[in-house]
Amino acid sequence: QVQLVESGGGLVQAGGSLRLSCAASGRAASSYTMGWFRQAPGKEREFVAAISRSGSESSYADSVKGRFTISRDNAKNTVYLQMNSLKAEDTAVYYCAADRILRSKIQIGISFYVYWGQGTQVTVSS
Repeated sequence: QVQLVESGGGLVQAGGSLRLSCAASGRAASSYTMGWFRQAPGKEREFVAAISRSGSESSYADSVKGRFTISRDNAKNTVYLQMNSLKAEDTAVYYCAADRILRSKIQIGISFYVYWGQGTQVTVSS
């Protein structure tokens, strides 16, 4: 079992930055592929970014490429999402998730991630 706790959300003006953190605890937390997803009001949850176990590979949604950066510190069992040049359309609840299966490549589908945090609200004012 893995517990995930997100932090770092808040209210920011368009063009600003935020850094989200996801602290993982539990068995072998550092050995999982980690992802960030978001859900805006009235919309389905969508993939944002993911990072491999070692941190050597990452994947991003087209909508955040060049603006968001995912990273991890396995010594601290923490995954980060640095969000720059924020836009009003980035407003959502952001969720951290873990894929416990060792796969040949990073998966972006929600169904691959079995452990989820409670989410943190990000609001970007225009």
